[in-house]
Amino acid sequence: MNSELNLYFDNAATSWPKPEPVYGAAERCLRGSWGNPGRSGHTRTLEADRLVYRARETLARFFHIADPGRIVFALNATDALNMAIKGLLEAGDHVLYTAMDHNSVLRPLGGLRRAGLISTTMIPCSPEGYPDLDFMERSFQRRTRLLVINHASNVLGTILPLKEMATAAHRHGVAVLVDASQSAGAVPVDLAAAPVDMLAFTGHKGLLGPPGTGGLYVRPGLDLKPWREGGTGSHSEMDLHPETMPERLEAGTLNSPGLAGLIEGIKFIEETGLDKIRAHEVTLRKRLRRKLEEIKGVTVYGPADDDRCTAVLSFTLEGVDCGELGYILESSFGIICRTGLHCAPLAHQAAGTFPQGTVRLSPGYFTSDKDVDYLAGAVAEISAFTRAR
Repeated sequence: MNSELNLYFDNAATSWPKPEPVYGAAERCLRGSWGNPGRSGHTRTLEADRLVYRARETLARFFHIADPGRIVFALNATDALNMAIKGLLEAGDHVLYTAMDHNSVLRPLGGLRRAGLISTTMIPCSPEGYPDLDFMERSFQRRTRLLVINHASNVLGTILPLKEMATAAHRHGVAVLVDASQSAGAVPVDLAAAPVDMLAFTGHKGLLGPPGTGGLYVRPGLDLKPWREGGTGSHSEMDLHPETMPERLEAGTLNSPGLAGLIEGIKFIEETGLDKIRAHEVTLRKRLRRKLEEIKGVTVYGPADDDRCTAVLSFTLEGVDCGELGYILESSFGIICRTGLHCAPLAHQAAGTFPQGTVRLSPGYFTSDKDVDYLAGAVAEISAFTRAR
């Protein structure tokens, strides 16, 4: 036992550690007393303006987006998803979503549905997290306005067939919203090749940036109602929010220090190579799954094909509540992970782990084989102790 360790297996919640330049960029921005972007003409504000535009350019390059002005900054992916859902839908619209969706989608849709404004259909998924595409095809209706796709499950790691689902939606004239919370920075996301209308992302997970960063890509020609209204630093004489993008969907002071760090997080991914990062994380998942499956009493959930997953892996241990198991792992072994339903109850229903949930492990690029072996040894020790009681 070594409770003094700090082995971090919760990168699906937020990545840690960040690359060192991320910390430095955010600190320099704060200490440099940069101005409020767009709020004046003095040099510090102009420097902040340039930083914000560099962040848009960096994200546009990373996601293969032609026009950086179509990227709107948000607080996080949840904020961006609300922006997309509530900005697009009108009374009477119908929405398709999957059992892999997160509460950041389920709750906005549920609120609109309970208010009598929209109707919805859930596309069921297999225990491994794959959506029933035949059911999806049969579920498009005349009033279907939107298909929401969780690109990668935060419970099972399953990567959904984005291109196939989006192509089907467009065949029916339906807009596509992609939740890239778990995929951005973990797998390639090429919007020049994928038929996507909106993409929500967060900066603090796979993109290795600070919390409080994220955004929404909106394709040209698609207009959304503003999610929030207020100061933009432009058209200040008007009592209506500006119509031009990205100001149309942005209001208030942007998180300049966070965006400075996000630029460096993406720069680290590009310089390291996303293929290299992905290969390392897939190798870790394979090693982790193989070792856990050898432990008596352990059940591992999700696809056995690690190449079709992110590094996320969920498991349970017979006879031990998952919350208790997470506590033991941290208090006795210094291992940090997440337990419970992970804000995705339908995914657990599909996997057969509702309502108790799972222990979720999500190694990252800075996780080593040695870390994985130590974790597996800890679970084996807990299993042996449990069976001996």
